[in-house]
Amino acid sequence: MTKVTNNSKKSFALVGAAGYIAPRHMKAIKETNNSLSVAYDINDSVGVIDSISPESEFFTDFERFYEHAWRLKRDESTKLDYLSVCSPNHMHESHIAAGLRLGCDVICEKPLVPTSEDLDELKLIEKETGKKVYNILQLRHHPAIIELRDKVANAGNSEKHEVELTYITSRGKWYLESWKGDPRKSFGVATNIGVHFFDMLHFIFGKLQKNVLHYSDELKASGYLEYEKARVKWLLSIDATDLPEDVKGKQTTYRTINCDGDELEFSGGFTDLHTVSYQEILAGRGYGIEDARHCVETVETIRTQQAQTAQPEEAHPMLRHLLKG
Repeated sequence: MTKVTNNSKKSFALVGAAGYIAPRHMKAIKETNNSLSVAYDINDSVGVIDSISPESEFFTDFERFYEHAWRLKRDESTKLDYLSVCSPNHMHESHIAAGLRLGCDVICEKPLVPTSEDLDELKLIEKETGKKVYNILQLRHHPAIIELRDKVANAGNSEKHEVELTYITSRGKWYLESWKGDPRKSFGVATNIGVHFFDMLHFIFGKLQKNVLHYSDELKASGYLEYEKARVKWLLSIDATDLPEDVKGKQTTYRTINCDGDELEFSGGFTDLHTVSYQEILAGRGYGIEDARHCVETVETIRTQQAQTAQPEEAHPMLRHLLKG
């Protein structure tokens, strides 16, 4: 990845430094030629910092982290410019709010927050502090997704596209024992692993017109979404047994969109998009609260509805397998 030339290094703080996604944010901070000043996590397994920013301060108590950041704020030469939020989903709102009140612009992992009401609260805090919230919506930067969006935009016909979205990402038994397996903290599979895919569908196919849930449990979910330009049958799973036979034993993740019979497999290049996201944010082109509203509302509706019997024309091909399982 090419580093960004930046005449004025920005100072970053990061909360959730021991989490799965944090190294991608640390890498993005480094590759955009900025500095990680301070990090926080209740877990002290953060040795990855040594390979990226060994001089960073680190705290396992949020109160000590906050006090340190507040002291940095007193001096223009040491104040933090950005706070990156990689903490568990249910803590995003409070950590974003803390970052804004520390005088930072905030970059947050998906899902930004669980509800539209939370988005409204963050907009109010933005207004109070004069700072901005940015959401990592990395699929908007994936070349294959951009190409499909342009293709749909240039098609110029009134017929809706027929789409199947399948995302299977294998997770071990640890998943359900962690916060991710607690729906009060992760908000469930459709939110935790699906929110940026629902954002992608909106990005490509326009406004959502219909949202129906067909199946949901702690490992997988499936349903039907209808957009201005597409009818979408979707399935999300963390169960390795759902992987296609030709994929099992070769890769643990399978991401695909089938649009009008043409398959777009976009597993490749997925992990490099955080740096691109940071480049866009630093250049003033980041995605903010209103950009995230559509996908937040989509997963909020999925979480709060009961599964319905699927109409044959709206059922994902794997739904029958889920119902039997």
